[in-house]
Amino acid sequence: MSTGHDGSKDDADAVVLDAKGLRALAHPVRVQLVGLLRKHGPSTATRLAERLGINSGSASYHLRQLGAAGFVKEDMERGNARERWWCSVHQMTRFSDPHLADREPEAALAYLQSVVATYTLRTQQTLNELQTMPRMWRDSFDMSDWALRLTPEESASLHQELCDVIARYRPDTPEAAARAPEGAERVGVITHVLPELDAPAAPVGPCGPQKATGTER
Repeated sequence: MSTGHDGSKDDADAVVLDAKGLRALAHPVRVQLVGLLRKHGPSTATRLAERLGINSGSASYHLRQLGAAGFVKEDMERGNARERWWCSVHQMTRFSDPHLADREPEAALAYLQSVVATYTLRTQQTLNELQTMPRMWRDSFDMSDWALRLTPEESASLHQELCDVIARYRPDTPEAAARAPEGAERVGVITHVLPELDAPAAPVGPCGPQKATGTER
């Protein structure tokens, strides 16, 4: 699982979550703060707080916690005695250790719930702005779901194929933005692969299948 604005498979600018990082991001405000710094660049606690609708003291606290965990750092070139600026250390977060969720189940669940809350907020923000968007952008908007019946291996293959498709397109980085064609804007692509396991079959008793209770006809 990856969260960030770059759909490529390049790990050079990615952080792989360990137990410390997982616990640090197990809060929706921190996930959102990291996302804003990655998307919009360096900022202050006050400006970030305004975007999130929280007080600046709370934003400062969460930024310090993120800094201690290595997700953000002070931008010394912008900061001064009155104002601290913060920037993201990485552009992508990877939750790829298959055993980490087993070792830290509560933190893993809290982190994933924070990511889901952030995705939901981003989707709602787009919906709120949809009617005022130019027609060509409204026509490009899409929310779809498909029901498939796959094995775990096929599900993993599907996920990798989706990643490969996204990696063919221009990432949202300052370098890519500088060479993007006219009319290019930021587009968020959120993917979910959601297993929906069937309920296990009722066990068969020693005398074979039991007759259901109720009225027979």
